Amino acid sequence: MDTLERPATRPVRFNDPQVEMAHGAGGKVTRRLIEGLIAPLLANPALDPLSDSAICEIEGVRFATTADAFVVKPLRFPGGSIGELAVNGTVNDLAVAAARPIALMATFILEAGLPGDVLRFEVEALAQAARRAGVAVIGGDTKVVEHGMADGMYISTFGVGQLDARAHLDAKSVRSGDSVLVTGPIGDHGITILLARGELDLEAALVSDTRPLTPLAAALLDAAAPGLRWMRDPTRGGVATALNELARDCRLAVVLQEESIPVRNEVRGACEILGLDPLHIANEGQLLAVVSAEHSDAALAALRGVAGGEQASVIGEIREGPSATVLAVSGYGGSRVIDMLVGDPLPRIC
Repeated sequence: MDTLERPATRPVRFNDPQVEMAHGAGGKVTRRLIEGLIAPLLANPALDPLSDSAICEIEGVRFATTADAFVVKPLRFPGGSIGELAVNGTVNDLAVAAARPIALMATFILEAGLPGDVLRFEVEALAQAARRAGVAVIGGDTKVVEHGMADGMYISTFGVGQLDARAHLDAKSVRSGDSVLVTGPIGDHGITILLARGELDLEAALVSDTRPLTPLAAALLDAAAPGLRWMRDPTRGGVATALNELARDCRLAVVLQEESIPVRNEVRGACEILGLDPLHIANEGQLLAVVSAEHSDAALAALRGVAGGEQASVIGEIREGPSATVLAVSGYGGSRVIDMLVGDPLPRIC
């Protein structure tokens, strides 16, 4: 294991000659773009540390804010559509910051020639998703671009939520011996989108897992707030990328038990055929959490008591070393290093 110890984190630099699709895939190339170019140029205290939500305080009340953009292709897919995804993705970034969503704003970028019934469907889907999530859409904007410039439509969002005072989430609070939990099967969304494109001769009875995570995050806070260290929704780049970011930030090891990670047979089969790792596949309705060992059982029971959390599992633990590394241990006792997503296996999944 000593050979896996990583040197101190070096500054990330962006020297790429042009933007590629991989810059939006959520893995190493995305990190190079954000940490090597965008964050340094916009540097201010609110960007340290980088996360899916920024924390601010107004007259003694602490809020989380988040911005997102949705460019999924196709617009409609089994289990959801871009309108629903835009709400859930924004609400979920707030939920894993332990914030109760208060309001959203949505901007529609529409391609000239988009059928009116398609637009109506997506606005209705967005409205229905907002009602299910218990959040109001209070404003936004609309822009139209030339035909061929937007694949139908894109949606950009901004969300704000009030932080739960019981939560003290910080990767640096993670300790050796803590448990790593996931709320359900991973990889459903990414594989569903891949198959929905119709570019592969594969069939599977899969639907996207897109849903609001607020009830699951609330259950964790109710059951285990004193021991809740960290939460994240593993979207682009999947579970592997989210846990690598955690390992890097806390300078500890995340050790996963592969047989404990819930993966549907359809997802596992598609990944085997395509040479993909389910740990790198995007999710839109699952939550990762790190909880202290003494609160682990209560946290797991609470998740399993929420509709949609019945398959929640403890999938690993935090260990002292190898530092800043994610390892997966097989049922036979062998282990492998799990790195961040490299490249762009599943473009345009959100």
